[in-house]
Amino acid sequence: MTIADMPSADIVFDTLFAYQRSAALKSAIELDLFTQIDTAEKTSSQIASLTGASERGIRILCDYLCTIGLLVKSGMSYRLTPDTAAFLSQRSPAYLGTTVKFLLLPELKQNMEVLTESVRRGGIAPSGANTVAEENPIWVDFARSMAPMMVPAAHAIADLLAGQGPIKVLDIAAGHGLFGITIAQRNPRAEILAVDWPNVLAVATEHARGAQVQDRHRTLAGDAFQVEFPTGFDAALVTNFLHHFDPPTCTSFLAKVHRALKPGGRVAVLEFVPNADRVSPPVPARFSLAMLANTPAGDAYTLAELTEQLETAGFRSVSTHALPTPQLVLIAEK
Repeated sequence: MTIADMPSADIVFDTLFAYQRSAALKSAIELDLFTQIDTAEKTSSQIASLTGASERGIRILCDYLCTIGLLVKSGMSYRLTPDTAAFLSQRSPAYLGTTVKFLLLPELKQNMEVLTESVRRGGIAPSGANTVAEENPIWVDFARSMAPMMVPAAHAIADLLAGQGPIKVLDIAAGHGLFGITIAQRNPRAEILAVDWPNVLAVATEHARGAQVQDRHRTLAGDAFQVEFPTGFDAALVTNFLHHFDPPTCTSFLAKVHRALKPGGRVAVLEFVPNADRVSPPVPARFSLAMLANTPAGDAYTLAELTEQLETAGFRSVSTHALPTPQLVLIAEK
């Protein structure tokens, strides 16, 4: 075998060093580096002056960000790519920098440190930070930091459900509240009931006030499995929820949602949905690993699996709606 014929170990080392990528991005966000470069390309010395960091540190960080496609270097100056300008500059309405506060939480990273044990067990170890544990405080971090990531999905769901006339919406595990709030903004006759833990609902209420829909945004505090849902809703939102639980639990929960809807009412389910091969597309397929590491029995479900859960729970006419993000919206009727 010649040197040209030898396999490359690049993918092995790129994967082993992957923690450096997230650490570099986290540092750049904390320094607000992308916003400082947004208006015009700048040298490391100029960026250092604007961020209050050392020139050496900025040079090395920016060079690294160039190697992973987050910056472009021309001579001695750095500029943003179209993607980083859209998502990592605070001048952009699509800014996603706040998501680092949740996605890189120590509790979540620590669960990955013991992934081998979770693989052996088929779920999170008892000593781990179970994300579905009762009133886990990480969901306050989620509510405060992840709303920008959900904007496209929230608008897509509002397109499908908001309508023009009076509508009662049950927003389950509401978190930041964005999904129900967006419907309320679209339809001035929409009434929202948000369900979540009390400390999380406090964040949703703040967001409702900020959107000036607080008069039509009520809350119901408690465990979504245990609290009694009122009935007569026109729509229910089950967003980023089912993947935390096993299929029988999902089906049973969806039957509870079904009972809360009026005849003809609709449920919107938002999920990471891998193809039947479970290895594509990459982002939804990889999401199963996060559920293995952080929950006792969660998973990323295929379209066939989600459809079966919905239909077994009593829903019909399941339809799917693509998003400009790696998720899928499913709409089903009672």
